[in-house]
Amino acid sequence: MVRVDRAGEIQFSRAYGLANRALAIPNSDDTAFALASGTKAFTALAVLSLVQDGVLGLKTRARELLGADLPLIDDTVKFEMLLAHRSGIGDYLDEEAGWDVNEHVLPVPVHTLADTESFLPVIDGYPQAFAPGQRFAYCNGGFIVLALLAERAAGIFFHDLVDERVCRPARLSDTAFLRSDELPGRAAIGYLAAEGNRSNLLHMPVRGTGDGGIYSTAADLSRFWNALFARHIVDRQTLALMTAPRSDVPSEGCRHGLGLWLHATGPAVLLEGFDPGMSMRSTHDPTSGLTVTVLANTSSGAGPLIAHLAPLFD
Repeated sequence: MVRVDRAGEIQFSRAYGLANRALAIPNSDDTAFALASGTKAFTALAVLSLVQDGVLGLKTRARELLGADLPLIDDTVKFEMLLAHRSGIGDYLDEEAGWDVNEHVLPVPVHTLADTESFLPVIDGYPQAFAPGQRFAYCNGGFIVLALLAERAAGIFFHDLVDERVCRPARLSDTAFLRSDELPGRAAIGYLAAEGNRSNLLHMPVRGTGDGGIYSTAADLSRFWNALFARHIVDRQTLALMTAPRSDVPSEGCRHGLGLWLHATGPAVLLEGFDPGMSMRSTHDPTSGLTVTVLANTSSGAGPLIAHLAPLFD
């Protein structure tokens, strides 16, 4: 699925491929795709809305809410470090070590991973990789920790927290954490290869959490960017915190703020995701109003189009 918007006007929108290969159901303009790590921006916004309301602080230590859970996380790790991928905590999926996206298998039965607390056995047992705050290291587990802490601080389930504090203010009617074993008719099944019917059902949590798992449409992502920069989700000061560069990441050709990827030199901001059976990028330039979204239900499907369209933001 490819969609290009500028200043609220759709310039291009076209769907390709099949949402369900067995039933030959095509992808369409309103197909919901899994966003993989694109979810992390939603997690960051839910957390930062709690910071904005004084429920949490960026300098709050994770240990204050973890208690005895995850004892290998350093006691000095703060929310700000987790949001910026600078916490140094050990990651259950160490992308710096290299991994085959379609061979990754979780250490527990995926059907047990339906709420955030159930992910504790997945992220437990990994020692600190480096001292908190020392450097940038992309950390999936850190965003599961953020979801867990936000849930405990707010007193409501994380999925409901994201809906309440991000999706509803942005009027995202087609964005939600869906269960992979009961996908609605407009959701795309994720496939492990360019051909064949083998899905990612056994490779992913049945319902994701802070590091991935939300589903959305290209139209909703356009609404998301418009709502974010119109300050319908968080206020001006909080948005400025999110979009201020904290780290240069040459390996990705980007910078990183708090829960958002940032263009290497320009004002554009990005959501990006890559998992078994899914790949995506949505890029928005708040100065020109240009939004480009590419969504795919294979792990390699979005890559070529992302590379082709990236120069639009240079």
